[in-house]
Amino acid sequence: MTVDCFLDTNILIYAALGKGTEEAKRQVASELISSANFGLSAQVMQEFYAVATRKTARPLKPAQALEWIELLEVFPCVPVDVSLIKRGAEISVRYRISAFDGSILAAAELLGAKTLFSEDLNHGQSYGAVRVCNPFKAPPPPGFHDDGSAFERRSGPSH
Repeated sequence: MTVDCFLDTNILIYAALGKGTEEAKRQVASELISSANFGLSAQVMQEFYAVATRKTARPLKPAQALEWIELLEVFPCVPVDVSLIKRGAEISVRYRISAFDGSILAAAELLGAKTLFSEDLNHGQSYGAVRVCNPFKAPPPPGFHDDGSAFERRSGPSH
C-alpha cells in the first residue's frame, strides 16, 4: 500500500491536545488528519499514547487516548519489526539522526510516502526518497525563491 504522506507523533499530539495555547497548530494538524492520504507506524501510535497520557500539561485520560488510536487504526500502519529497526538504524547512521527518527523515516519509506510531516527533523530536507515538511513553519516571505530571483531583483542587473 502506498500513501502520500506519513505523520509523526507530534502531529497527532497537536491534533488531540492543541486547544488553547497551540490552537493554530491544532488546526493545521486536524486538517492533515482529515484530508491527507497518510500512514503511521506502531511506533508513532505508541509514542502518541505515552505522550498524550503522561507528558503534557493537560494529559488525556487513557480511554481518550485509546479512542484516538481506534480512530487512527483505519489508516495504514507499519508494524515495528527487526527489519524496520535495522533500516531505521541505517538511516540514523547515514543522516546522523536518532534511531527513533530513523525508524520513522524507514516506516514512511516502506509505505511509499514522499513526505513526512514532522517538526522534529529539518524542514525541507530529503532523507532518501522522503522529504520532511514542518506544517507549522511559516512560509517564506514573498519574493524569496530557491531560484535566486529575489537576489537578482534586490541587486539589480549585473553589468
